[in-house]
Amino acid sequence: MSSKVVAIVGKPNVGKSTLFNKLIGKRVSIVYDEPGVTRDRIYEKVQWAGKEFKIIDTGGIEVEEKIFQDQIRIQAQIAIEEAEIILLILDGRNEIDKDDFFVVNLLRKSGKKIIVACNKLEDNKEFDYSIYKLGFEKYFPISAMHSEGVGDLLDEVVSNFSNDNENSNDHFKLSIIGKPNAGKSSLLNSLLKENRSIVSPIAGTTRDSISSFFQIDNLDFEIIDTAGITRKSKLVESVDHYALMRAMNSLAESDLSLIVIDATKEISHFDSRLAGYAFEENKPIILVVNKWDLVQKETNTMVEFEKNLRKNYKFLDWASVIFISALFGNRLDKLKEEILSVRTNLQRKIPAHLLNEVMMEIHQSQPAPSLKGKRLEISFIKQVEGKIPTFLLFVNNKNYAHFTYMRYLENQLRKYFDFRGTPIKLILKNKNEAK
Repeated sequence: MSSKVVAIVGKPNVGKSTLFNKLIGKRVSIVYDEPGVTRDRIYEKVQWAGKEFKIIDTGGIEVEEKIFQDQIRIQAQIAIEEAEIILLILDGRNEIDKDDFFVVNLLRKSGKKIIVACNKLEDNKEFDYSIYKLGFEKYFPISAMHSEGVGDLLDEVVSNFSNDNENSNDHFKLSIIGKPNAGKSSLLNSLLKENRSIVSPIAGTTRDSISSFFQIDNLDFEIIDTAGITRKSKLVESVDHYALMRAMNSLAESDLSLIVIDATKEISHFDSRLAGYAFEENKPIILVVNKWDLVQKETNTMVEFEKNLRKNYKFLDWASVIFISALFGNRLDKLKEEILSVRTNLQRKIPAHLLNEVMMEIHQSQPAPSLKGKRLEISFIKQVEGKIPTFLLFVNNKNYAHFTYMRYLENQLRKYFDFRGTPIKLILKNKNEAK
């Protein structure tokens, strides 16, 4: 099921960031009584009435050309395109002006559901009647600072989410992510063209995107399309930020992420941030080195490139590295084979008796280090349900576990069982707590 996205939009200084911070329960957006302070879109998760959705804070939109206004309009437009519901925030105390009308016209062109909140109305003050000129059916008086009326506003938001249960499916989801111009679109097109995929719009997704379906060896896959971000932005300095935000969104929805790396460029901070986020989210990963056809090669060029790559991604030593040319389709079969392998590894189930035989051997060959005269002892291990291979270990005292030994156990499980391409989760439970 895809995540729901709500964008907070409005002119400057109407309290968008105050509402955003109130909804997520922490101070993320900068709140300052001066227009133009919030320029970047910021994503956070919100839960209300049993439903979870993502909220995007955006910069204020104005008619008058001011510093950063082009950037603000572009990132606000992207937020609008990604959102299913738009929260239009007005300053309820003041008369409607040309900036409010400008924002409303922009929003109406999107065709999205618009919910209007009139902010800064503490103690049940009535909003300025000129607001009725905007022509909406409902207006929600709120005080974001004091949380007044915010509950009713959120009730309205969650009641307007589309029911996307009909769109949920058993397709294995891939996301193709990476730095702009690394070749995501070329890889997407190569995969779809060779497999004669069916491309169809899916209603109720996090943005008005196209999900693409294709097959490898008669197994169904869905690609969450993140391509095209560079075409939406005219500002070079903004591209990395927008691409990262969209990539993070797609990464969260996927079962396996293909991180595309441009072989002709130095590994960038953007690449590292993206890989780090994938790691933190416990996502299966394949590192796809693209544009390999453009690299001058000697005998050990590929070996040396992979060695350097792994130095930068030490935390992803379990991820495969595949070299391709998406444009010409070179080594695409190798990538498909690896996708199938990771999918198989992700779904692998190990019988309990075999797991315990292996764990006994691992534990006996190298016992846990002593901590203040105490040592971790493992009495039983079993695999439990999880999005990634997850193992429950019953121990004498989980406080005796050192992270280096847990990493050793993980590596040994990889040695005995093929979990290439996917993270492993180990959960410790004191055996005297088990029933």
